[in-house]
Amino acid sequence: MTELLFRTDAYLTECPARVMLVNERGGILLDRTPFYATSGGQPGDAGTLVWGSGTCAIATAVYDADKATVVHVPAEGAALPAVGNEVTVTLDWDRRHRHMRMHTALHLLCALVKFPVTGGQIGADESRLDFDIPEAGAIDKEAIEADLNRLVAENHPLSERWITDEELAANPGLVRTMSVKPPMGSGRVRLVAIGEAGSVDLQPCGGTHVRTTGEIGRLVITKIEKKGKQNRRLRLALA
Repeated sequence: MTELLFRTDAYLTECPARVMLVNERGGILLDRTPFYATSGGQPGDAGTLVWGSGTCAIATAVYDADKATVVHVPAEGAALPAVGNEVTVTLDWDRRHRHMRMHTALHLLCALVKFPVTGGQIGADESRLDFDIPEAGAIDKEAIEADLNRLVAENHPLSERWITDEELAANPGLVRTMSVKPPMGSGRVRLVAIGEAGSVDLQPCGGTHVRTTGEIGRLVITKIEKKGKQNRRLRLALA
């Protein structure tokens, strides 16, 4: 198993690690990493591995089949470290931080639009959430954008706590997404709270987020699209 350092410190940008395995596809497995692996609509991190004789550019990170080991996917043609090498792992921080800002912004959007979430995707430049909305007129683009930026300006703190799988099962209303389920199976689930005691939003999430909503910056709803009879897609960008 990989020690997932982003779970305890989403702002950690660099750490030492040891190469445990280079698989048959060239994927690099480390004993520890700050890299977030693709899951829950959030892309995997990019960055570099550096050791005494070389540098390897990492294009993304994904989970292995066991869902507990992170595979660092090298860029095409990159040099590979040897098993046992001590490496310095460095994130592309600008890209990660934009993902953190976007991910937190989508939590705010989810809190404002009171309909079930049917899908979503986080990007560095634009993100989206899909909602099951029966009537097209049930949402107002300008009003939602104004409320988003009000929540950003209010600079609400983010915090987290852990509950058991059983506690989550007993409180199904905490889960907002219909298509993406929170990470379960380890016996505990992380709850992300925005505002004091989750006054703005409270839901299970395994992704990375900023410390306060003010860190997100101004937001723009770029488009609302009809995707099926009841599905409405809201696209969001950092201004």
